[in-house]
Amino acid sequence: MFFKLTDEQVMIQSMVREFARKEIATTAAERDLTKEFPAENLKKMGELGLMGMMVPVEYGGEGINTVSYVLALSEIASSCASTAVVMSVHNSIVCESINNFGNEEQKKKYLPPLTDAKIIGAFALTEPHAGSDPVAQSTTAVLDGDHYVLNGDKRFITSGKNGGLVIVTAKTDEKKGHKGISAFLVEKGTPGMTVGNIEDKLGLRASDTTDLIFKNCRVPAENMLGKEGDGFKIAMKGLDGGRIGISAQSVGLAQAALDSAVKYVSQREQFGQKVSKFQGIRWMIAEMATEIEAARQLMFSASAMKDRGEKYTMQASMAKLFA
Repeated sequence: MFFKLTDEQVMIQSMVREFARKEIATTAAERDLTKEFPAENLKKMGELGLMGMMVPVEYGGEGINTVSYVLALSEIASSCASTAVVMSVHNSIVCESINNFGNEEQKKKYLPPLTDAKIIGAFALTEPHAGSDPVAQSTTAVLDGDHYVLNGDKRFITSGKNGGLVIVTAKTDEKKGHKGISAFLVEKGTPGMTVGNIEDKLGLRASDTTDLIFKNCRVPAENMLGKEGDGFKIAMKGLDGGRIGISAQSVGLAQAALDSAVKYVSQREQFGQKVSKFQGIRWMIAEMATEIEAARQLMFSASAMKDRGEKYTMQASMAKLFA
């Protein structure tokens, strides 16, 4: 490994690995079949400090750096990809966005229950006709007294059904393009917000992916995240961190696949010898291990740049792409 971990980071990695294998891996396959949301496991993760890892201590978080976070996330992903994607969106996008752009009242109100996993965070940007191009979104937010009225549909929202708090982007001024997009903190149960179609996926089935429908949904003006027009900036910054999270999930999942493959070829016998003795198999294992290590180093590089306060958009994208 080229990236030198600190003693604390090694300790975090070992602790999460032990927890994930004992508490999460044992029921991961069953949850993938039944699509059961891992609520109890997430609560345990909240107790361990895994659901607000980069949130400052004064708001109930652990206040640790991104490198430590991706180490933990990778270990969770090695045991259950569904649990990892919920953890990733919750930490990388929701908690980070509130910490970076929320006012003091919003931080005190929402970050403690998020870090304890009393509520799970979701992020609603994508729409049926607007994914990679956020400016094309059609959801609107119109100021009416001391509330904004939201109307529109969001699609492919992770934890859309089980999330207790959703960051929703909407147009507050269509004439201003990306500067006319704002972000809102919408609590579960807010009248006018309903869960639509729930995707029946091929994988990550214990993590719900849903449509969210907003029909005259009245959100208090005080629940605007940042200033009016900050929505695009909030989304882009959140997605940068989210890309690092996706790379960590991919590295963890790939490592689990490699570990399983090595175990299998070390036990399976053909033609009087272990399958691992065949050169063709060794090539495959070597290529897998090399690509995973390369992905891990890209993940570490982007994470370290984020921790140093450097611009890391390109490196996060590379890490996500390669992993």
